[in-house]
Amino acid sequence: MTKAKNKNVVAVDYTGTFEDGTVFDTSEGKHPLEFKLGEGNLIKGFEEAIVGMGVNEEKTITLKPEQAYGPRNDKLQQELPLSALGNLKEKPKPGTILALKDNQERVVHAFVKAVDDEKMTLDLNHPLAGKTLIFKLKLISINK
Repeated sequence: MTKAKNKNVVAVDYTGTFEDGTVFDTSEGKHPLEFKLGEGNLIKGFEEAIVGMGVNEEKTITLKPEQAYGPRNDKLQQELPLSALGNLKEKPKPGTILALKDNQERVVHAFVKAVDDEKMTLDLNHPLAGKTLIFKLKLISINK
């Protein structure tokens, strides 16, 4: 039986849950996730789990933050004056995700934690940073 290895293009059905069983992402009812193994386009622990699997093989993996989106970094929480956003029609609301540009003109996503009359508190951590993630995986296909 052929086993998945780096440089193979694979298709995977998956369901990602938190430790309490809450689903945060799934391919169920959609197309399988297709990607080239070993290119680092997905979280490290997810890709590593696929290597060595055969078609139709299933497994469940638990990824600590270091294998997924990393630990939370308190330094990535920042206060920003509302004036930095230019002329706004309305203030951002807590819970909103803003697409901002960094100093090198790259788009970064920031979660708005709090807003007052003059400033807002932003969290630049990935929403899944610091979380243990559980994935149920099924390898659908391997293409060389």
